[in-house]
Amino acid sequence: MSVTIFLVLCALAVAGLLYAERADRTALKWVFKPAASLAFILAGIAAGAADTAAGAAVLAGLVFCALGDILLIPRSQAAFLAGMGAFAAGHAAYFSAFLIGGVSWSPAAVTAFALTGALSAGLLIWLRKGLGAMAVPVALYALVISVMVAGGVAHWSAARSADSAALAIAAAGFALSDVSVARDRFGGAGFINRLWGLPLYFAAQCLFAVSV
Repeated sequence: MSVTIFLVLCALAVAGLLYAERADRTALKWVFKPAASLAFILAGIAAGAADTAAGAAVLAGLVFCALGDILLIPRSQAAFLAGMGAFAAGHAAYFSAFLIGGVSWSPAAVTAFALTGALSAGLLIWLRKGLGAMAVPVALYALVISVMVAGGVAHWSAARSADSAALAIAAAGFALSDVSVARDRFGGAGFINRLWGLPLYFAAQCLFAVSV
């Protein structure tokens, strides 16, 4: 099957997921969220991710993120921590793909790290009252995100191409989508967080998948 088919299936599943979130239909969340995640994994396979070392690292990242998606469906703290661990592994896998593809720690990459770190610090300060015992794990996770985004820009700096630019954009989109998750979890749950965060997140994963 072609990459396009899996991208369309992912988009349709995300639409169904948004309906499930808006209607608070937990059973439908268990249907549509794993379906959307499976679709971006299959898109990566169809795009040839398994054919290169960097692509295999991206594919591993997609699988880790799909696991994180499933773990975030329940609302328990234990599941959330496990989900954070899966997403952190996904970020690490993407970063390793950037390293394999080549990186240049240019001023742009350093700036990306600084900006992402500043955004993360500001978010942590804003949400500090709701973080409680999760403050340290979330702060460490934010550091992982900053490194991953910087890696994406460093890869683009080393190998300027449409694919490397797409990967850098995917990294930034993934990081920005995490803002919606943090706000929903620690700053007041609301459908508005998921309304923009979920499409951005799945779009970023699809961009990773097709840019290998």
